[in-house]
Amino acid sequence: MELPADLPTGLAETMEPLVRRVLAGNPSPFTYTGTQTYVVGDGADVAVIDPGPADEAHIDAILATVGDARIAAIMCTHTHRDHSPAAAPLRARTGAPIIGCAPLILSDDGPRADEAFDTTYAPDRVLADGERVAGDGWTIEAVATPGHTSNHLCLALVESGALFTGDHVMGWSTSVISPPDGDMAAYMASLARLQERSDRIYYPAHGPAVENPAQLVRGMMGHRKQRERQVLRQLEGGPQTIPAMVPEMYKGIDSRLYGAAGRSVLAHLIDLETRGTVARDGELWRLAEPA
Repeated sequence: MELPADLPTGLAETMEPLVRRVLAGNPSPFTYTGTQTYVVGDGADVAVIDPGPADEAHIDAILATVGDARIAAIMCTHTHRDHSPAAAPLRARTGAPIIGCAPLILSDDGPRADEAFDTTYAPDRVLADGERVAGDGWTIEAVATPGHTSNHLCLALVESGALFTGDHVMGWSTSVISPPDGDMAAYMASLARLQERSDRIYYPAHGPAVENPAQLVRGMMGHRKQRERQVLRQLEGGPQTIPAMVPEMYKGIDSRLYGAAGRSVLAHLIDLETRGTVARDGELWRLAEPA
């Protein structure tokens, strides 16, 4: 994977008057240039969104960005290990509460974009859909968006119309939906929910800001529906295993990503199975018999 040159790792970038971004030094084929932590607020207190990996240099960079302000909330969109592990050490150093998604720990049964779940995440307050956290000149509202993970939240900055989308919507790549926790039906429903909103801009945890959110969400929903049609076309020729389907469906991608692609294919198949369209016999998947 070729990354953009001269990445500003550890430096605060001002995205808009209330939003600064700090890039962690954890680039990979799954995290792109790395995890982007956002500092929200320019007054006496701020919120820190997706503090990222428990890397001392990154935590120091967050604190340098915060400066003399008080951290009113350490907020996590979800608990994959490239998003939330810095929350605990940041709380230890500042006394700030961890507020955001619910804890979630599962065994890892396949390739993921983030090396499984953060076992250290212990929130002081879990936000339900629509609940808000407010500080000096800013208000953040939780928007429940399960799918990538069952505990995923997007976080809306009420004052500016920005939405921090975590891994739910990213401009550089689609999200990996990895069962058993990743759920394609829930993911599509969450995309449909965002389509109904009027957010001005998206700030994802990886990759550039999304300045045309409605257009991107429409395209992502169309992409997933196209993948579903690909799955069904694969099965029209007879029963198939997922490892046999992936190279045919994902032509041209790095073979190191086949495992992650297979998880998304599995998510589509489980969704289709729930709807009665496909069935499985052990590792073989097939079209369901007509009722």
